[in-house]
Amino acid sequence: MIRTLYILLVISLFSCKEFDVNNENSLENKEVLVSKNVISSDFDFLPTSTTSDVYKRNTYAFSYSEAHEQSEWVAYCLDSDDVKTTNYDRPFFEQDPLVKTESADWRNYKKSGYDKGHLCPAGDRKETLDEYNETFFTSNISPQEHEFNSGVWNRLEEKVRYWATKNDGLYIVTGGVLIDNLKTIGKEKVSVPNYFYKVLLSKDGTKMIGFLVPHKNSNNPLYEFVVSVDEIEKMTGIDFYPNLPDEIENKMESKSDYKDWSF
Repeated sequence: MIRTLYILLVISLFSCKEFDVNNENSLENKEVLVSKNVISSDFDFLPTSTTSDVYKRNTYAFSYSEAHEQSEWVAYCLDSDDVKTTNYDRPFFEQDPLVKTESADWRNYKKSGYDKGHLCPAGDRKETLDEYNETFFTSNISPQEHEFNSGVWNRLEEKVRYWATKNDGLYIVTGGVLIDNLKTIGKEKVSVPNYFYKVLLSKDGTKMIGFLVPHKNSNNPLYEFVVSVDEIEKMTGIDFYPNLPDEIENKMESKSDYKDWSF
């Protein structure tokens, strides 16, 4: 009975694709849509922001760090409708008109030796062409070594898509670990993270898992990168899924167990 009530509570807290842009929150006015530590009713599954600059698009949200010229996290829901075999033409990356300080110019990456690594992958937004194109704003990228981007990080993205279809949807928060004294690229000094993370929560609220991946390619199995969500929170200063009941949040965030997901 307690488990049933908890699942109903989680479902009532979270909404999947409710990032509709209305007139008040239009692209043109470039307003910050969520202030620091205040989450609107449409964003109940979002983490806290260390920058207070949180914005929404139709199917994902992000917290932008001007100091590092990239998002500290991108959050979205992923389900089977998002994962299709449709092959869209890739558009060019553009600066994000939502970001009040302007997101980094794509030219910072030119001849840098780093890929424009998606945070919300284009492959996670294939339900419509518009959703796919929304992933090509520079607020949704971070410098990634090519072998990392196409190697271990791609393997993790593919595994997450598989789990999303098996779990009837996932809530995902992902980004680079942004700290002081990182290497930078380009005129705008875009930070190059030493680690990237993903924090996953099943849509029914019963499973959570965190991955912390060093920014270098690896052939190691993905379970070797599983860490407690508590560890990622300590590194980033971000509170993931803060609207979960504290007892449940603390229990799940302290675990680093892959076996519940290994199917």
